[in-house]
Amino acid sequence: MVSHHNANRPSRDGGGSMSERTDVRAHTVRLELNDEPGELLNALGPIAEHGGNLLSIFHERGNRTPRGQIPVEVDVEATPERFDRIVDALRETGVNVVQAGAERYSEELTVLLIGHLVETDLSDTLTRFERCSSASVADVSLTVADDAEDVSSARVRLAAHAGETDRALAAIREVASEKDLTVISPLTRGDSG
Repeated sequence: MVSHHNANRPSRDGGGSMSERTDVRAHTVRLELNDEPGELLNALGPIAEHGGNLLSIFHERGNRTPRGQIPVEVDVEATPERFDRIVDALRETGVNVVQAGAERYSEELTVLLIGHLVETDLSDTLTRFERCSSASVADVSLTVADDAEDVSSARVRLAAHAGETDRALAAIREVASEKDLTVISPLTRGDSG
């Protein structure tokens, strides 16, 4: 009998040594899901079944990809071998895996954006932040104004490679400037000013 309760223990592949546990790293998977009940839950099943530890989910239900699907970014902690099995299992279940890869982040960068975020396509803004820097959007908290004429705000938390927060911030400011958005000084862990 196979027990799924042992999913986080080292597998018998490679002799079952503890080296598989020590090679755990963060991986990012970008998915496109149909806007139907249960689709997100179905996409998370292979992660649990293959021993992945879910770190975060960025689910943009209000936005659509060019194919009319919902963009979802999932950060998973797993060994490279387990991550490969997770990606294969996602594809086997019919999930559209847009991008999958290892990401090693060690610094956090949080900024506040103010402006017409929805009208200037927040999804595009966040995608450009990631494309122009070595950071991944980890979390977004959006506050939309009641009146369309008023500005909105978003707190954006990014995970950046060590030593790359200045480059990420420069990319954020460049994209924000093009879209006439205001960037409030970043807040990083351990930053006193």
